[in-house]
Amino acid sequence: MLSVFTGPDGDYGNELGIVTDGKVVPDKERQAVAARLGFSETVFIDDLEKAELRLYTPAAELPYAGHPLVGVGWWLAAHRGRAVVILRPPVGDVPTSMGATGMCWIEGQPEWCPPWQHVRLRSPAAVATATGPPPGHDAVQVWAFIDEQIGLVRARVFAPRFGVREDEACGSASQLLSARLGRPLTINHGNGSEIFVQPGRAGTIELGGRVRWRSERTLHL
Repeated sequence: MLSVFTGPDGDYGNELGIVTDGKVVPDKERQAVAARLGFSETVFIDDLEKAELRLYTPAAELPYAGHPLVGVGWWLAAHRGRAVVILRPPVGDVPTSMGATGMCWIEGQPEWCPPWQHVRLRSPAAVATATGPPPGHDAVQVWAFIDEQIGLVRARVFAPRFGVREDEACGSASQLLSARLGRPLTINHGNGSEIFVQPGRAGTIELGGRVRWRSERTLHL
């Protein structure tokens, strides 16, 4: 298990489960395994050499997601010693790289992201005290500028549509926010996570952050 998008001191971050030998889990059982593990997302790696993988929330499979791909890119580089340049989720080829500061980056098209809604609240304090999604929203990032001039944002994500009450650090919603605002952002997310997003090449949005190894367990099917 990894924590993705940790704070500067390595705390917080969004939990990610990685099933390193995904082929041992039949397709029909993967959703149940993801629900049992209970992480906001779980990755099943089907081909380690080709970096082919599939992504599941506790309630649904996704063709693309931000924090799982950042986490897998980091894990392959840090624990497998592989200079991976392309990850292959169902949506297609996703470029990935390791930055000089040890952060992992991916590059994705905004249209690959789940259809996140965005609701701007009146202040960072209003974001911090939110108790759930605004009425009529079931997959939403609530946000406010801490400092609009430098692009510093406070945000949280509520996603009952995907079986996740609150997502500690949501990469794809942050990519969409950067795309919709058309600018780089540093996002203080959830309880203390940190996400970096910026416009990339040919309409892509680059997504990066710190990752930390947490634990390993044996999965009994």
